[in-house]
Amino acid sequence: MSGKILITGGAGFIGSHLADELVHAGYSVRVLDNLDAQVHGGRRRRPAYLHDDVELQVGDMRDFGAVRRALQGVSVVFHIAARVGVGQSMYELQEYVSVNTLGTAVLLEELARAPVDRLVVASSMSIYGEGLYRNGCGSPVPGTRRSFEQLRRGDWELVGAGGSPLSPLPTPESKPVDLESIYALSKYDQERMCLIAGRAYDIPTVALRFFNVYGSRQALSNPYTGVLAIFASRLLNDRPPLIFEDGLQQRDFVSVHDVARACRLVLESGVRGRSLNIGSGRGRTVLDVALALSDALGKKSIDPEISGRSRVGDIRHCVADISTARELIGYEPEVRFEDGLLDLCAWLRGQPAQDRVSIASAELHSRGLTIEANPLRVADGTPSRSPIDRESRHPARKGRTREPRGRQAGEAK
Repeated sequence: MSGKILITGGAGFIGSHLADELVHAGYSVRVLDNLDAQVHGGRRRRPAYLHDDVELQVGDMRDFGAVRRALQGVSVVFHIAARVGVGQSMYELQEYVSVNTLGTAVLLEELARAPVDRLVVASSMSIYGEGLYRNGCGSPVPGTRRSFEQLRRGDWELVGAGGSPLSPLPTPESKPVDLESIYALSKYDQERMCLIAGRAYDIPTVALRFFNVYGSRQALSNPYTGVLAIFASRLLNDRPPLIFEDGLQQRDFVSVHDVARACRLVLESGVRGRSLNIGSGRGRTVLDVALALSDALGKKSIDPEISGRSRVGDIRHCVADISTARELIGYEPEVRFEDGLLDLCAWLRGQPAQDRVSIASAELHSRGLTIEANPLRVADGTPSRSPIDRESRHPARKGRTREPRGRQAGEAK
């Protein structure tokens, strides 16, 4: 490869780990990042964790001049830059659409003028809405949106025709999208815009649909970042993690190291014009993850608080089917959740953590973006404590990982 690799948003959480992965593999890396205050704090300076061999250019994705300068001498682009967070996107609509959609349009206009050899865009599992489910007859069906009336009753699980319960399944790329938030819409914009432009201008393009990525360098002062970082910011301040619904909603938690490696595998493959799930392939409940984190941080005396409240735009279950990524790029998650959690906690112990979760929760509540389900709250919207049976809930104590899990090699689709 003759030119540099450009990572937009490369000074942030995922982008900086990708930079490490590429530098260690012998590539020359440039980063374009605006060092947003919500992620990096008020001081716009180079993060200490950014690899010394990485060239940093500070600039905004919506600035044609900054993007054009960043693209000089570049042969590959990883487009990671985006505003993230479902809740915040529902009241900062202009900002999310501007950064994510308009910023991508600026990049693509510049690439149309001077095409590169490869483009990889970071998409998101949020575009699926609800994941795939199995109905009472054993057939796979896409999950449908829960009504506000159902959520007010505290009936969290999805049901099929006649009220029969649906069971979550690993979600493949073929599952129709169902955009339930402005964030999801803007991420789908980024994915489709890149794939459409890539085809039009003969730029080999791949979209990677990241599931719930966790690891070091995630902004602990950003209350709209990944759930593990949000929980950590609470626990490090000796406050309980705040959990929506009943905590039994399942997500796919994937190590940032596996995500960075997946990006490199795509770069070194011949795949083009595809969207691929990048996750662990295994489901874990949000409650189990909160308990595991508190244990790992030595905060076992702090139980999570379960609010019995839901947020507009949230979904119940979504876990990745990673069989297509396994087949096309040889992706296989290597970091066990337990090991990734220990690595995260080792980093967390040296980090300052400003807890802004209550402020963000109150903001959503004041805007009518939370749905009350039962009388577990006090008048100001602060959730009250629900008792947690750690022995029955903690997955490590049960000696197994929760289902569903992504298909393993040889399993039928």
